[in-house]
Amino acid sequence: MNTAGWRAKAKYFDFQGHQIAYWTSEGTNARQLLLVHGFPTCAWDWVPVWETLGTQHHLIACDMLGFGLSDKPRSGYSIHRQADLQEALLAHLGVAEFDALVHDYGVSVGQELLARNLEGSGAAGLGQMVFLNGGIFPDQHRARPIQKLGVSPLGFLVGLLMSRKSFGKSFSEVFGPDTQPSETELDEFWEFISRKGGNRITHKLLHYIADRRTHKDRWEAALVAAQDRIGLVNGALDPVSGKHAYDKWRDVVPDARHHLLPDVGHYPQVEAPGAVAAKALEWLTPAE
Repeated sequence: MNTAGWRAKAKYFDFQGHQIAYWTSEGTNARQLLLVHGFPTCAWDWVPVWETLGTQHHLIACDMLGFGLSDKPRSGYSIHRQADLQEALLAHLGVAEFDALVHDYGVSVGQELLARNLEGSGAAGLGQMVFLNGGIFPDQHRARPIQKLGVSPLGFLVGLLMSRKSFGKSFSEVFGPDTQPSETELDEFWEFISRKGGNRITHKLLHYIADRRTHKDRWEAALVAAQDRIGLVNGALDPVSGKHAYDKWRDVVPDARHHLLPDVGHYPQVEAPGAVAAKALEWLTPAE
């Protein structure tokens, strides 16, 4: 599917006065699967695995506030608000029970939803959750230069300086050496990032790094309490949250599922979609 086809399939709902783009799969009454994307991209990341996952699950994905086709206000970004958005989308669709597949920024949103579920304060219908590369453990997150600049007092410069060329260079660095994005793929990612001036608010979206530190204990406790319901598929060559983060997962949640992809980087669903979709289906499909 090209980006025009994806845009044409978008639906919209209102969240706190903002228009949020979302997508659902068709033709199945199977269990709902919520897909939560990463930073700085959007739900377009799920297109490589969409068709395969959709054979056994009813898929739901949105562009979170500040991303992709959704509205990009000048302020008001936090992981808690994005988790509220996911709950609002599920309520809008009348979804009572669901599993989740989460990546990067979406990992933190997923951890917040998991914590709410365990506390009884929200996400009541959440079942299983599969994590992809992301800052699950803040002490294992190796921030890229653009992230370090973005959270500094000079963070506004990230948006001012970011161009298609600079984005392509820095973004490609988190992919595996043999699974590099093509120029066409980089154009597609950039199309969504830059829409509605999204590249100008990059430093504001980076608030999630502080959120991870603030809520570290609560979010990690939720993982420990839910080991029988969670799993990690990890691209080992990711410089941000690769094998070092995978090893930490095995130490902290030894009874949780885990699967290492040795030859890919930070975007396993893009770099190795077949392997990611197969493992997610294996873990999420109930035994006969």
